[in-house]
Amino acid sequence: MEAELAGLAASGATTVVGLMASDAWVQVRARLARFFARGGTEGAEEAAGADLERSRDELAEASRARDAGTEEDVRAEWRLRLRRMLQADPAAADELRRLLAELVPESPAAGGTTYYTTNATHGGVYHEAVIQAGSIHYHGVQPPGHGPRPGGTGGDDHSGSTGARPGE
Repeated sequence: MEAELAGLAASGATTVVGLMASDAWVQVRARLARFFARGGTEGAEEAAGADLERSRDELAEASRARDAGTEEDVRAEWRLRLRRMLQADPAAADELRRLLAELVPESPAAGGTTYYTTNATHGGVYHEAVIQAGSIHYHGVQPPGHGPRPGGTGGDDHSGSTGARPGE
């Protein structure tokens, strides 16, 4: 049972930290604060919300400074907090499972893959398309400078051509 709670705490911490760096944070912050405050005294929800925001600020600063160690420190902090919470109140495990299923429905536990992405730009003007995707399939006219290659069928067409010339 201890290993199961430790795994749930680790999964929960990873999800919480991932959500801190996402656009979904605004929608999930209050729900997470309520969960972390469960069974607490008056003001516990506000205190939990403040702790979550402090961690989020640390992550944002670490991202700007390109400090990968801080993200792991924040994740470890929330993993420990969740583990202690689950040990003190085993009923919280079911609530945490439900909360994680709602917040990240395609979680690895459900057989899907979860990706968290944080983007930062520092000045500059971009005159080209910026694409962020797991799979990119291009169909259409080639951008300037990406026309047919000598000896090839053209551009980035990967339709089965090996690039070999006839008779080779």
